[in-house]
Amino acid sequence: MIKRTFVLDEESSAYLDRVAERTGMPKSQVVREALRVYGEQLGRLTDEERERFLTAFDRTVREVPDRPREEVEAELAEVSRARRAGGRQRP
Repeated sequence: MIKRTFVLDEESSAYLDRVAERTGMPKSQVVREALRVYGEQLGRLTDEERERFLTAFDRTVREVPDRPREEVEAELAEVSRARRAGGRQRP
């Protein structure tokens, strides 16, 4: 274990005391557990964010045209040929 020294405001210190007393855990263990839980939650989407992204995804998927594969491949081949030829030729 590595010993660290840090400063807490009075409200946080009182909360740490209450949690340690309620759980019967040493304060250092409460801090370790709190850091672990906090670290696991970092980067996770909130329910509102998740709902917003899923709604945008659903809207986007509906806008994807349903075309035959051969048509899509022909269009991609044409785009590739145009790029190799220097793009659109302007008069």
